[in-house]
Amino acid sequence: MTGSPVRIVLADDEHLVRSALRAILSAEPDLEVVGEAATGAEAVAVVRAVRPDVVLMDVRMPEIDGIRATERILGTLDGPPRIVVVTTFENDSYVYDALRVGAAGFLLKRADADVLVQTVRLVARSDSLLFPSAVRALAEEHARVFAAPPPWVARLTGRESEVLRHMADGLTNAEIARRMGVGPATVKSHVAAVLAKTGTRDRTQAVIAAYEAGFMSAR
Repeated sequence: MTGSPVRIVLADDEHLVRSALRAILSAEPDLEVVGEAATGAEAVAVVRAVRPDVVLMDVRMPEIDGIRATERILGTLDGPPRIVVVTTFENDSYVYDALRVGAAGFLLKRADADVLVQTVRLVARSDSLLFPSAVRALAEEHARVFAAPPPWVARLTGRESEVLRHMADGLTNAEIARRMGVGPATVKSHVAAVLAKTGTRDRTQAVIAAYEAGFMSAR
C-alpha cells in the first residue's frame, strides 16, 4: 500500500488482547495503532480524540458494550472510522446487532495474524463486503423481518436492485461492473443511490436492510 498508514484504535477490556493486537499490527509498515481503550465509554472518547481510520471493537465491554459504542461513534462523528467488531463466536446476535447499527464487519478473536492484517487493510479501503457468506448467515438467522416491505423497496430501480443483490454477494464495484456490462462509475452511482434509498451508511448496513425487508428472499 502507498500513502499514510492506516490509523487504528484497539478497544478491548483485556490488556493482553490489546497487546497482542498491537504487536501484530505495529509490525506492518502500512498500519499504525494510535490509541487503545478498555471500556466502551473509553473507546468513544479515544476515537473522538484521535480520529482513526479503523476501530477494532470488542463486542462485550464494561460501561457500555461494543454495540452501543459503535452506535455512538457512528452517530456523532462526521466522517467516522470504519468499525470492525471482534468476537469469540461468529454466529452471535451481538455481532448482528453491531452490524445493524453500522459496523463494517466482524473478526473472530481466534483469527490468524495474517487474517487480522488483511481485514484491517480491506475495511480501510474496500468497496466490498467483509466475509459475505458469514454476514448472509447472520442475517438469515437474526434478521428482524418486517411484516411488509418498507417503502424503499418499491423505489429501487431494476438496476439498483441488481446492484444490491451483487453487493450482498460481496462483489466489489469493479466485479459488479463486469457482471452487469457497465462502467465502474455507473456502478458507483447505483451504489450511492441504493445507500440513499435504504437510508444506510455503507454496504454492510444496506445488505442487513435488504434481508430485514425480505428483499433477499425474492431472489
